[in-house]
Amino acid sequence: MTAIAGGDRAALAGLYRELERPVYRFILSKLNDPHESADILHDVFMEVWRSAGRFEGRSKVQTWVFGIAWRKVIDLRRKTGRLDMPGDPPDTADEGVDTEAAVLAGQEAVHVRHCLEELGDDHRMAVALAFYEDMPYGQIAEVAGVPEGTIKTRIYHAKKLLLRCLSGRVTRGVAT
Repeated sequence: MTAIAGGDRAALAGLYRELERPVYRFILSKLNDPHESADILHDVFMEVWRSAGRFEGRSKVQTWVFGIAWRKVIDLRRKTGRLDMPGDPPDTADEGVDTEAAVLAGQEAVHVRHCLEELGDDHRMAVALAFYEDMPYGQIAEVAGVPEGTIKTRIYHAKKLLLRCLSGRVTRGVAT
């Protein structure tokens, strides 16, 4: 970070190569829009370039960058309102051999996304970082700017809410 703060573009390029994919996946998981996600990714690394001198080293660089990404996503959501999931399941089924299995899997995926979207931003962020980015709770706490115990509580409650949402579908026996 010191090199980036000093204007070393090669250091920024190295950091970008290392973190581009996981940060993009994280942003995409929140926005479900590849173009908007790419724009936010660009904004994140521009912020890293501008703010590298303010990095205090109290956390890992990765944690700091994910924190910037999280704040950029939240800022966009506040500015534009809650974003809906793009695309709907197809109206007609493919007549291939595994059509039924593919349709059921697609319905399950849509339902899981729906349940994740029903979570509040704080719960959704904690789940995404813990289960999609494999971050330990301590790092998630640093990204969110809250104590580690708060993250543990958020994960616990998010799991309960997801279980309730997912089991509600099974109990009703209908596809949503």
